[in-house]
Amino acid sequence: MADDATTKITITENGPYLVYGNVPLGIETIGTREDGGSWKWLAGRKIETKERYALCRCGRSEMKPFCDGTHSKIGFDGSEVASRAPFDEQADTIEGPVLSLQDAEPLCAFARYCDNDGGIWSLVENSDDAAVRKVVEHEGTHCPSGRLVLRDKSGKAVEPKLDPPSIALVEDPAQACSGPIWVRGGIRIESSDGEAYETRNRVTLCRCGLSENKPFCDGSHASAAFQDGLS
Repeated sequence: MADDATTKITITENGPYLVYGNVPLGIETIGTREDGGSWKWLAGRKIETKERYALCRCGRSEMKPFCDGTHSKIGFDGSEVASRAPFDEQADTIEGPVLSLQDAEPLCAFARYCDNDGGIWSLVENSDDAAVRKVVEHEGTHCPSGRLVLRDKSGKAVEPKLDPPSIALVEDPAQACSGPIWVRGGIRIESSDGEAYETRNRVTLCRCGLSENKPFCDGSHASAAFQDGLS
């Protein structure tokens, strides 16, 4: 988790994400298995940045992933409408024999790791089977948005190790589109009104400009076939 107060993302009103703290930026691609299901992350090239940089939020910049001021020219409405409630208050819980699954559906970024082998929601109910538990943990920890969080019976979250903090631009070849901004390792995200969202290990921010759950991704990039031109 980022513990340096200078490492943060500030959302500007109807404008870009300002990233502070020399946060590494790169590309991550959703890799599929033979049946087409999302299964692994493929690390791509790193993108050179400065200590502070501005990432496009409207989806229309000619300098993607960076902002070029287009948001002002097109009258981009970046109003933040997502819930400010902590994840635990937003999520429904499915209790399994060994693992429980918390699910905050509005945070879904449509990465589809959760859909394999009948879906994580059914699989968690058989998590006392060692083989099934392995699949459940794989699916849950590969969810980039943090919509899904697994907990063992002691209440400890089963989380991927995302350290040091970094930002990834998601590419989704199976859907022929570019996905969200994947914020990893507990980076503080501040609203345009100055208030901070709950700091989490993994979240996805909208970069196509079309999400109805701004600032978070809701999967709209897929239906819009959003392309950033980076891959």
